[in-house]
Amino acid sequence: MAGRYDSNPFDEEDVNPFADQGARGKKSGQSNYGGGAFYMTNPGSVPPAASSRLSPLPPEPAGFNYDRGATVDIPLDSGKDIKMKEKELQAKEAELRKREQELKRREDAVARAGIVIEEKNWPPFFPLIHHDIANEIPIHLQKLQYVAFTTWLGLVLCLFWNVIAVTTAWIKGEGPTIWFLAIIYFISGVPGGYVLWYRPLYRAMRTDSALKFGWFFLFYLLHIGFCIFAAVAPPIIFKGKSLTGILPAIDVLGDHALVGIFYLVGFGLFSLESLLSIWVIQQVYMYFRGSGKATEMRREAARGTMMAAL
Repeated sequence: MAGRYDSNPFDEEDVNPFADQGARGKKSGQSNYGGGAFYMTNPGSVPPAASSRLSPLPPEPAGFNYDRGATVDIPLDSGKDIKMKEKELQAKEAELRKREQELKRREDAVARAGIVIEEKNWPPFFPLIHHDIANEIPIHLQKLQYVAFTTWLGLVLCLFWNVIAVTTAWIKGEGPTIWFLAIIYFISGVPGGYVLWYRPLYRAMRTDSALKFGWFFLFYLLHIGFCIFAAVAPPIIFKGKSLTGILPAIDVLGDHALVGIFYLVGFGLFSLESLLSIWVIQQVYMYFRGSGKATEMRREAARGTMMAAL
């Protein structure tokens, strides 16, 4: 019964495609039918199954190499690098925190000392001075401070126009000396007026300091005296023609009408500056007396005198 069936089809058949075809034919020519083994009548012939070869695999397309050519960078010490970077960041954060604390400590010390850091913000196109009336001056003193600032700007305008008028007089034959004096007035008068009386008034209004009020009164009186002197311009220094007052205007009006007109305009500017400055010092003095700063200033002056004597 067992001879009727073929051998186990799952048995591995030793087929070597590279062996001799004759021997392979003999081996492949064996067959079992009905339990009896027989050989093909033509043992030299090769069966079709044995003559077939394994077909080669199709060629792989160019560039399709499963990323075998790609390089992958695998950092070996990535863990150590991350820890080092974390330590560096922590050190930088600690340093920044320390600097912030130091800066805050200094700012608090400055604030306790009553020192105000003044940032230059005027004029806006080229900041030269610190000026912020709206935020730093009490609201009931802002109008007076604006008028005082106008007198400083008026002084700048008067001295600038004085240079122009004296320049025209020099061109008409008055000599270069008066022009050099006009330049000296402008160079010294503009920054001098700001440093000597306008900035003390600004700080006095802001901090309510009696000593700064006293400094303002002293030099603002000198400013008013100079403006009145320039409006008259008596023939004391180089016949008074270095300033555009009424007397030199009358003197040059007969010879050079254009120069006389320039001098008359300067006379009007100095006169207006004098009147406005007188109004400002009156208003500041009224506030100074009404707020009790006069008594405080006398007390501070007496204390200063006593300390100097000791």
